[in-house]
Amino acid sequence: MTRRILGFAALAAGILALVWALLLRDRAPAERYETVEAVRGRLTETVSANGTLNPVRVVNVGSQVSGTVEKLYVDFNDRVSAGKVLLELDPRLFRARLQQSEATLANARAQAALAQANARRAAELFRQDFISRQDYEQAIAAARSQAAQVASAEAAVSQDRANLGFSIIRAPVSGIVIARKIDIGQTVAASFQTPELFTIAQDLTAMQIEAAVAEADISRVRLGQPVSFTVDAFGDRQFQGAVSQIRLNPSTQQNVVTYTVVVAVPNPDGALLPGMTVNATFVVTEHADALLVPNAALSWKPADWTRPRATAAERQALPTTLFVLGADGRPQARRVALGAADNERSIVLRGELKAGERVIVGLADRGAKGGAPVRIGPGGGRG
Repeated sequence: MTRRILGFAALAAGILALVWALLLRDRAPAERYETVEAVRGRLTETVSANGTLNPVRVVNVGSQVSGTVEKLYVDFNDRVSAGKVLLELDPRLFRARLQQSEATLANARAQAALAQANARRAAELFRQDFISRQDYEQAIAAARSQAAQVASAEAAVSQDRANLGFSIIRAPVSGIVIARKIDIGQTVAASFQTPELFTIAQDLTAMQIEAAVAEADISRVRLGQPVSFTVDAFGDRQFQGAVSQIRLNPSTQQNVVTYTVVVAVPNPDGALLPGMTVNATFVVTEHADALLVPNAALSWKPADWTRPRATAAERQALPTTLFVLGADGRPQARRVALGAADNERSIVLRGELKAGERVIVGLADRGAKGGAPVRIGPGGGRG
């Protein structure tokens, strides 16, 4: 009796094991793969670049004369109007030079008046034959020379008066002082080049980005192109702008060629500040109702998969192979041609894939390996 019971138990266990094995055989393939449905939707093709925010117009205020700063009227972030006094240099030297030149002018005018009187007397004496022609001409030349001395002295006075005026530095435009490079008591030396005293941004409600775009992407950038960007100070907040200029002068650093693209940016609330680092995204093309697949599907292949033979024309027409989950729960190959892509998805231009099919992106069992990844080449050609 005991042996019969054990026999029945062993038979029942065998039957249960067989049934379980059949169930696992039917279910295991489908449960092994992670899939994403191929759907139709919108994809935005973009170009990314980094840049810096700057005011549209920045004026560097300098000095035409040398001197010591005596008075300072503005500081960082002050708003100024055109003509407002920013600082004054010590005027004593300039006043002394002006007084000296004015004295020289007075002396020249006195000498010129005497020379003119001598010339008139010489003319009268020459008419009466009391002096020679040579003496007469010398008197005329002396009068003209003194007149020239007067003109020279007047020019010196004008110059010294202008230098005295230049000792007062005024704002050339209305705007905001974003930099002050001078302080009271500091000496301004303008002998060899004009020193920069202040930097004034004319209008911070309109800013611009100077973005460095790689040479591989510059052909896809155009005037008026919309641009979205973020700055570190505001996290994920998206700002908007538009391309206003593409500068033709390239920049090369470490064998990398970039072109400066200027993006006009409105800044009505003043949130954007000069010098902020920008992560810009140029919107190249909007693709609507496109068949989309995840980029992860392009690099996954079954471990036992062997690439089928195909003609050169077939490989050129449909160069990419990806896999979908078949009705039997096993991978099935689909050959497609791909178009534009973003960081997550690619557009299927043509091929065997249909919307609604579940594209395999990996294995559910993270410990298993599905084969070597496939290199993604430029221009959409993926193997």
